[in-house]
Amino acid sequence: MIKLLLIQPENREIKRFRRWQFNNFSQITIPYLAAYADERYFEIRLVDEYGERIPFKRKFDLVAITVNTPNAPHCYELSAEFRKRGAKVVMGGPHVTLLPEEARAHCDYLLIGESERTWRQFLEDYAAGKPRSEYTDDQPPTLATLPLPRWDLLKRNRVMKGAVFATRGCPYHCRYCNLKQIYHNVFRTRPVAEVAAEIRVMKSKFFVFWDDNLFADKEYAKELLRAIAPLKLKWAAQVTLRDCADEELLAAARSAGCLYLFVGVESFSEQSLESAGKAINRVADYKPLIDGIHRHGIMIQAGIVFGFDGDRKDVFDNTLAACEALGIDGVTVSVLTPFPKTPVYEQLKAEGRLLTGDWSRYNSKTAVAFQPKHMSAAELLAGYVRFRRQFYSLGSFVRRMRVSRTNIALNFVINLGYRLGV
Repeated sequence: MIKLLLIQPENREIKRFRRWQFNNFSQITIPYLAAYADERYFEIRLVDEYGERIPFKRKFDLVAITVNTPNAPHCYELSAEFRKRGAKVVMGGPHVTLLPEEARAHCDYLLIGESERTWRQFLEDYAAGKPRSEYTDDQPPTLATLPLPRWDLLKRNRVMKGAVFATRGCPYHCRYCNLKQIYHNVFRTRPVAEVAAEIRVMKSKFFVFWDDNLFADKEYAKELLRAIAPLKLKWAAQVTLRDCADEELLAAARSAGCLYLFVGVESFSEQSLESAGKAINRVADYKPLIDGIHRHGIMIQAGIVFGFDGDRKDVFDNTLAACEALGIDGVTVSVLTPFPKTPVYEQLKAEGRLLTGDWSRYNSKTAVAFQPKHMSAAELLAGYVRFRRQFYSLGSFVRRMRVSRTNIALNFVINLGYRLGV
C-alpha cells in the first residue's frame, strides 16, 4: 500500500492574517485530487495547513503539494523536508504551471496546467512503478463526470468544508489576473445535474461557489440556480458586477439562497480601471448595479485593489468615501501583486519596478513587491492597512448599513470577523 499525503499549504504569515475571519472556506483542490486516488493502492491522508500541522514524523511514500505563488518558498521547504525523509514529491498548481523550470528543482514530479487527466494518469503510473518526471495536458479537460471530493478526509470545521465549483475560467482579460496563464483559455461549465448532486450531499447548510465568475454564462447560471433552489441552502459566489444587471438572474440567485456576491470592483478611478485592463467596469454603473443587488436582499463583498498606476495618495480616503456612499457591505482588499507571466508583471519587469524576487512577498496582503508610480511602496502598504482599519470600524459599518440595509445581523458578524483580524 502506497502512503500518500496531499497538502493544501499555507505559510505562517497568511495564517496569522486570516485567523479571525469567519468565512475561511477550505480550498477544493486537494479534496478533489484525493477522490482520484484508488484506495486499493493508496492509503490517503489530507492536510489543510490552515488548520492542521504537517505530519513530518509520519512515514509517507508520496507527497503531493499544490503550489501558489506566495506559498512557493514555503512549499519548497516542505518538499525538501519530506525528500530528506525518503518520500517522493509531486507538485502542481498555479505557480508550477507559471514557472515549471523553477519548480522542477524542488520536486521529483511535475504536473503542469489543469490536472483532471494528468493527475489520474500520474497516479496510475506511480502505482505501476513507472511515473514520468513531468505531465502536461495540452487540451482543456472536460468537467463532466468528476468524482465527489473527499471532504471526509479533511479535518476542518464542517461549515468550512462547503465548497463546490460549477465553471472554470473567465471570458475577460484583466491585466493583473493569471487565469489565462494557468487555465486553458476556454470558459467551461459542468453539467448542472452533477453540480446539484454534489451540493445535495454536502454536510453544511452553507457553501461557497469557488468559481472565478459564476455568472459568466447567464443562461447556464439560471439553470443551475433553478436546480439548487429546492435544496434550501445558503451560499456565496464570485461574479462580475456587470453581469448583475440581469434582474432575472439576481432574482434566481436570491430564490436559490444567495447570501452575498463577491464582485471585482477593483477601483473607483477610471484611470486605474484602464490600467488594470478592467474595461468591463464603469464607475458610473456601480451605484445602480449595487442598488439592484441590495434590492434582492443580497450583500456585496467588493474586491478592491490598491496600487494601480492611476492610484495616488488620496486613493485610500476616496475609496472609503465611495464604499460608504454605496453601502458596500464588505471588502476583500488587496495590494496589487504582479504575478508571474501576467501583463502587469511583464510591464513592471520591463520598467525595472519589481522590488524583489522573493515570492513570499507576492501575497497581496502583507507586502508590496513593486515600486508604485505615485507613492512609495511603504506608503502603499500603510494606506492599504489604514483603509482596512477604517472600513471595518464601527462608524463605517453604521454608515454603510444606513445605505445597504441588507442582512444587518449577518453583516455585523462578518464585519466583526474582519475587524478582529485587522
